[in-house]
Amino acid sequence: MDNKRCPSCGSAMKRNGRTKAGSQRWRCGSCGASSVHRNDTSARDLAAFVSWLLSKDSQGDMPGRGRTFRRRTAAFWGIWPMPEAVDEVHRVVFVDGIWVARDAVVLIACTERHVLSWHLARAETSAAWRSLLSRVAPPDVVVTDGGSGFAKAVAAEWPRTRVQRCVFHAFCQVKRCTTTRPKLQAGVELYALAKELLHIETPGQAEWWAERFFEWSGFWSDFLDERSLADGRPVYTHERLRKARRGLASLIGAGTLFTYLDPALAAEGPLPATNNVIEGGVNAQLRAVLRNHRGLSVLKRVKAVFWWCYMHVECPKGMARTLREMPTDDDVELLRSEYGMDVEGVGAPAKWGEGLVWEELHHRTRHPYSTE
Repeated sequence: MDNKRCPSCGSAMKRNGRTKAGSQRWRCGSCGASSVHRNDTSARDLAAFVSWLLSKDSQGDMPGRGRTFRRRTAAFWGIWPMPEAVDEVHRVVFVDGIWVARDAVVLIACTERHVLSWHLARAETSAAWRSLLSRVAPPDVVVTDGGSGFAKAVAAEWPRTRVQRCVFHAFCQVKRCTTTRPKLQAGVELYALAKELLHIETPGQAEWWAERFFEWSGFWSDFLDERSLADGRPVYTHERLRKARRGLASLIGAGTLFTYLDPALAAEGPLPATNNVIEGGVNAQLRAVLRNHRGLSVLKRVKAVFWWCYMHVECPKGMARTLREMPTDDDVELLRSEYGMDVEGVGAPAKWGEGLVWEELHHRTRHPYSTE
């Protein structure tokens, strides 16, 4: 306090009485500027905001109660907590996407312990997946539920990484086609085979399962090739069973169904067969956050997901540093104007400032994020 400097000229300031509120007034002897020293509580307020956002508490339960709390933390909704590039090589990485709106999905990559990176996109396209994968060092194995566009993206960004298709999602894909109580004998047998996927533990069991699946396919091939007329044109009578067969056959052909049983990969320890880590440890927690704060706008739901991911990285930054380094909505508008983007022509949701969110803040290179 005794060494307070003038914000205008930098000269030393002296005490100059008090304001009506009782605060100490300071005056510069050089330029005559007068000011009041105020403590910067923005980092503390940001910590309270994030604590509320990731909890079940209502705004009325926070310090300052509802109205004061909203006034003190309103500006923090403008912050975009962004991930950094991950150079550490992990043995297994789990990836998945959580939809927060019809045209907004957050793609997430994580390990068993913490979140690695995340990316906001309009759909699960190969370009969006590549933007996520490009900022994470290629692991030995990546576990996925088989989202659209992922196969092309992982082949381009992580060509040496082995892919493990979540066996539970493979089972669910069959169950959607056969239901849990199939009426046809072919469906009964295929559903039973799909259930066995959840209990295969050795390479021998995997080979035996694949042989039985191909035997089933050969035995019922004529039955599945039957056609009937629909609206005057021939269609396959049992299209849903054909779809289930096609899905399993493609996974076996791609070699992604039993990657976790590969002796060379499993030599260092067992590998996961499902992506339950990200489904239960990340997606379920994110859905709880969005459920606890029902009524948020789409933009705020996206940022709530970003904040949760940001606070669950291996080493999250302190709140003061976060305030200094993370971009805001004003940065979005600035960079969008710098790049001369046509807001109306970009497409929904233009009001988010997606020119920065999808492009400038999501670099398609292997360099760390920067807003410079």
